[in-house]
Amino acid sequence: MKRIFLFLLGLLVFLTPPARAQEPVALPAGRGLTLDQIIALALDKSAVGQQAFTTRETIYWAWRGYQANYRPQLGLQGTLPNFSRAIAPVVQPDGTTSFQSVRINNSDLGLTLSQNIGLTGGQVFVGSQVQRFDDFNGSLRRYNNQPFTLGLTQPLGQFNALRWARRIEPLRYQESQRQYVEERETIAQRVTELYFDVLLQQVNAEVARQNAEATAELLRIGQERYRLGRLSQSDQLQLELNLLNAQQAQTQAQLSAENATVELQGYTGLAEAPALAVPAPAPQPAVAPALALEQARHNRSATLAFRRRLLQAERDVAQARGTTGFRATLTANTGYVNQAASFGATYLNLQNQQQVALAFSMPLVDWGRQRSLIKTAELARDQVTHTVAQEERTFEQTVLTQARQFAALAQQLRLAGRADSIAQRRYDIARATYLLGRISLTDLSLASNAKDGAKRDYIFALRSCWVAHFRLRALTLYDFERQAPIVAAR
Repeated sequence: MKRIFLFLLGLLVFLTPPARAQEPVALPAGRGLTLDQIIALALDKSAVGQQAFTTRETIYWAWRGYQANYRPQLGLQGTLPNFSRAIAPVVQPDGTTSFQSVRINNSDLGLTLSQNIGLTGGQVFVGSQVQRFDDFNGSLRRYNNQPFTLGLTQPLGQFNALRWARRIEPLRYQESQRQYVEERETIAQRVTELYFDVLLQQVNAEVARQNAEATAELLRIGQERYRLGRLSQSDQLQLELNLLNAQQAQTQAQLSAENATVELQGYTGLAEAPALAVPAPAPQPAVAPALALEQARHNRSATLAFRRRLLQAERDVAQARGTTGFRATLTANTGYVNQAASFGATYLNLQNQQQVALAFSMPLVDWGRQRSLIKTAELARDQVTHTVAQEERTFEQTVLTQARQFAALAQQLRLAGRADSIAQRRYDIARATYLLGRISLTDLSLASNAKDGAKRDYIFALRSCWVAHFRLRALTLYDFERQAPIVAAR
């Protein structure tokens, strides 16, 4: 009998195909999508992907607007026509006022080419302007022409916004380009989390279906054995209870899978519920923490954001000093001017025209207002300095921790895969042994639970590795597999 038992046990085990950790239970048939495909769809079609793109485009056009401030501006301005028909008060030579009917047109047209001076905050301009006056009641027409004028407007002792923008705006633009890549990697990380949430629930649903079918088969065999008197009534009732529990677990797993799928569809914009494929393990290149930190400092937007925030704090101090004390504006222009009854005659015998003005303001008694504003800005700058220093340390620690954990997660995945394979093999043996009546139903249940738990643990470990893969990419903007920075493509 012992030889017969061993022969039958070996035959059942041999006929049962061994399960491998890298090939969990088959998922339901349908429109299968891989992780890479869903990430690509989410980046291109989802609302979050479009928001990231729109944010980058917004900052890009703001950058174009900043650049335009340092380029020559050509403008045409004027009032044409400017007709008036009214009764106007006219002061007479003896000081009295006479109300007279007037019908006039006073139009002007000017062309100006201006250029901002970023170093000093001033502006230089070249222009031309012509003015025409018509008195229709008196049949009078006059022209006032300024064919050429050259001028300068220069603030003195004031806040130079152009100079500070030249230092801050390039950092802001570069920061936005890196931030766009980070957002895409963050989207990929979130899609990965939702992907594995759905995958885990689908695996649970498939495991529950297989368990329900296996439990129904065990109940059928148990009923045969019970009729032959080889199974107690207690074990038969336990088999019936196991079937009910398996069917309830199957229903609950299906509901959970549907809920997880709806959440994935809402985030990625998928119109249909996909059947997901179990991905291969995430790339596991060697990641040196020092290299990860170096790449993070060189590539991440946070590094530029730290510099930008410190510069903005310094700018606020300069603005407080440049808007509360002595302020002056120098205005100067020179050119030619003439007036005549016809437009062509205005170019004859042109006369020189010059103008110089210095407008200034200086508080004499402000009861400490200037000092308080400057001190407030300085304290805000110090606060930003301390905050940035703390955030920089936290950022560096996060990168180092993630890099150190990367290898441990890969080792955890290998162990989980081995445990999944062993647990599946053990269950196959336990089931075959139970069919021969050599172990109890309790032992079979324990083996089944261990098999299901090991399978879930493998999916969890696979999820952790993929999430860590995209998180490390987002933290460093570096592809350790290709050993190249991750850049944004326009």
